[in-house]
Amino acid sequence: MSQEEHTEPDLALQHPESDARAQRLRKLADLRTANRDPFSVERVERSHRAADITNSAAAHWAMPDADRSALRFVTAGRITAHRLKGKVVFADISDESGRIQVYVRRDDVGEDLFNEFCAYDLGDYAEVTGYPFITRTGEPTLHVVDFHLISKALRSAPIGKTDDEGVVHGGLSDLEMRYRYRHLDLLANQPARDVLIKRCKVVSAMRRFLDDAGFLDVETPVLQVEAGGAAARPFLTHHNALNYDLKLRISLELFLKRLIIGGIEKVYEIGRVFRNEGVSTRHNPEFTLMELYQAYANLEDIMDLVEKMYLFICQQVNGSSTFQFGDKSIDLSLCPWRRLPMLEGIRQYAGIDPDELRTMEMAVAACKRINVSFNLETETTLGGLIEKLHEQYTQPNLIEPTFITDFPVETSPLAKRRQDNSNLARRFEIYIACQELGNAFSELNDPLEQRLRFEEQVQQRAAGDAEAHPMDEDFVEAMEYGMPPTGGLGVGLDRLALVLTGADSIRDVILFPLMRPNRRSIT
Repeated sequence: MSQEEHTEPDLALQHPESDARAQRLRKLADLRTANRDPFSVERVERSHRAADITNSAAAHWAMPDADRSALRFVTAGRITAHRLKGKVVFADISDESGRIQVYVRRDDVGEDLFNEFCAYDLGDYAEVTGYPFITRTGEPTLHVVDFHLISKALRSAPIGKTDDEGVVHGGLSDLEMRYRYRHLDLLANQPARDVLIKRCKVVSAMRRFLDDAGFLDVETPVLQVEAGGAAARPFLTHHNALNYDLKLRISLELFLKRLIIGGIEKVYEIGRVFRNEGVSTRHNPEFTLMELYQAYANLEDIMDLVEKMYLFICQQVNGSSTFQFGDKSIDLSLCPWRRLPMLEGIRQYAGIDPDELRTMEMAVAACKRINVSFNLETETTLGGLIEKLHEQYTQPNLIEPTFITDFPVETSPLAKRRQDNSNLARRFEIYIACQELGNAFSELNDPLEQRLRFEEQVQQRAAGDAEAHPMDEDFVEAMEYGMPPTGGLGVGLDRLALVLTGADSIRDVILFPLMRPNRRSIT
């Protein structure tokens, strides 16, 4: 194809939806005609990132002018600001590390190239070569002697600017648009990008901690015949080759326990799970879960592990053992963390004595006495009602790290019973900043009792509880080959990241949260 055929003059007319886009397409056609097609560039060999030049400019300022002007720094990035001042242009080139101001003078590069640089649009990617200096206003700057456009932005991106106090001006502010067009949110909003990068660091820090602690990183099936291990509705799918209906996993538990049964003593998995439930600022139907299981460990061993692991993650992500929750500083190094039995928490914060929660009838009467806000008619079990009281009255007060212990057995079908009280399970949930950030058991390893627990859950499902645990015959059979005493833990990583980063919504820490298929255009 000839150059003339490649740069058809009516290129912009094929996309009439935006005058600005059409203008950018015409600029692309002009560049191609001048044999400077930005999309022909395959690789850029940078000598410095933007922040490297900014940080080194002061050191080079002390050099003699002749020595400094002989230096050649090469960097590349997106043009995020553009200021024409007569025969010179100041622009900002931004990359992942930050930004550097560049200075292009017509007398240095010639009129044609100067005019070309003036025509560059915000959002374009450029490679620039030059030497560092500091302007009269103290701004580290790269004096450009050569440049190339290496990618052309055909749409105008909502590029924002962050002032010295961290306030973003301009950019993309509409929440739905930010979540739907995450690539633009990352581009426009530095604070949003910082939160999402920290979320990635939460995952890598957790993986590093568990690897160093001797846990084996494994993978288990996403498609399952019975989706168990949690109280949740699964998503359904169909396997065409097998002509069989399957479910997306709601938990990692039952397959990881099979590995414990198989003789692997310390295992963990970090993976996506899927729960067909409501969406809120604290819940997303698709989320990242970590589950670990350790043979010969009990609930107190897992408490110790949680304290050490969360402290390590916080230090790796925030550079400190503390983080902010509103106007309060929470210090994860103040161990041991508080231990609070669930019924004691309800007594402290709801004013209901544990003796009032011995039967369903007594519990309903106590709830009516304090005028609870949840619907009593939807609670079919005493254990479920007790957990609702905990969620409404105790949880909002759990700012400092707290282990809530002694859950009802009815809502803990995979946990051992307390030996001194068969109605309570050897289970805890960890709460920090009023958020539930982990769920742990001394795991039930008696296959006969496990079968009975599953049968009780099946009865609850028949009575209308769609989230009750299904019967899993394969898992019970696996347990009959022998499972050692085991401690287990599950952590929702998105919610942990939400707390450690101070984000407002769980969607802020998910790179691409699920949105309704209702496309809204940016332009």
